[in-house]
Amino acid sequence: MGSTRVPPVLRRTLATVLILITFVGSVRATAGEPEAQADDPTPPRLSYTAGSVSFWRPGGDDWGPAQVNTPLAEGDELYTARDGNLELQVGARAFVRAWGDTQLGLSDREPGFLRFRVAAGHIVLDLGSLDPDTAVEIATPAAGFTIDRPGYYRVDVTAERTSFSARRSGRATMATASGPVPAVEAGEAVVVDGGIVRRLAAPDLDVWDRWNDARTASLVAPVSDQHVPAQVYGGTELDRYGAWRSDPTYGSVWVPAGVAAGWAPYSTGRWIWDPRFGWTWLDAAPWGWAPYHYGRWVSLGGVWAWAPGPMVVRPVYAPALVAFFGTPAVGVHVAGPSIGWVALGWGEPVVPWWGRPHFVGRPWWGGWGGPRVQHVTVHRNVTVGNAVVVVRSDHFGRRSVHEARVARPDLRDLQPVRGRLDVKPRPE
Repeated sequence: MGSTRVPPVLRRTLATVLILITFVGSVRATAGEPEAQADDPTPPRLSYTAGSVSFWRPGGDDWGPAQVNTPLAEGDELYTARDGNLELQVGARAFVRAWGDTQLGLSDREPGFLRFRVAAGHIVLDLGSLDPDTAVEIATPAAGFTIDRPGYYRVDVTAERTSFSARRSGRATMATASGPVPAVEAGEAVVVDGGIVRRLAAPDLDVWDRWNDARTASLVAPVSDQHVPAQVYGGTELDRYGAWRSDPTYGSVWVPAGVAAGWAPYSTGRWIWDPRFGWTWLDAAPWGWAPYHYGRWVSLGGVWAWAPGPMVVRPVYAPALVAFFGTPAVGVHVAGPSIGWVALGWGEPVVPWWGRPHFVGRPWWGGWGGPRVQHVTVHRNVTVGNAVVVVRSDHFGRRSVHEARVARPDLRDLQPVRGRLDVKPRPE
């Protein structure tokens, strides 16, 4: 699918949504550019697409095809064409889905709070669990809804009206441009039409509701939950595209199936710019979320395995878990300055290139429950064939990685980068 332009009516409607966001959410307004911290929450993950789904990030030239495993940032917009369907994972058992001519945007993300805007179309929030003191807010052209408990919620938005329903144990507070109105309780629906609010019984489930129920049932309680915390998204994909093993040194490890000969972690995807986390790895594999934002990679007899480490109570997301190298060539046929990277090995710290000044450049084991290797002089995985990936500096973040692995780098050529990368993003 080529770039998709959103219909003008949706762009006009979005302006109305933004006005309502200002009204119902002004108490949460923050100043300045968001910047990641060590305790920053996991971003929503684009976990599924079908049909035509487009994505736009502020600063981009145009809309483009949405890619599974994209971590959403504030300001991002998604659009499903008439045949489109998408899913965001926003919690251990929490999903937001959209279909059929829907524009959905993420307008705010803070610890314990997410705000989405719906310019038009249909969305479902299937929140099987919701952490205490956590809220999800939905802004539409006619009303805003704040959800702070598990439940099943549906929102349908047209140019003339907005309908909202709550099921299971769901409950949502509601506000319009005229002010707050009574909460929507489980089994209830409200319709806002021309400024008039009508309260009804929730309608019968339709075909899309039943599809959502079946989809959620297929995602909960994957086998991988025995090896990684449920808060680590993408366990179902790990079950489908690989197998778990027990290793005497590393404990539970996951081995991907069907990877090409000579494959290495962080070699089939691309670097994208996240306004909060900076350079972030976006992998092309459907399973490419958990193994690239948590845990470490190890080589077992020539086979790559992802080692999540011992279970932790609170896993912590990272934009990637690699060591970067700056070097003129690194022993490959790359003309001009280049950037290389390698997956971190067992117990090795990441040296953050993102976040606030006091956080950048200091070894960090956030969310890692295993042993900690101090004073790393040579990263273990650089000695594994094809593990080091190198691209020209002017290609970094501009395109997908292709044929850039290094069979046996000269360790003297690997100059560690400890801090921010000297590569600036540009519009795509």
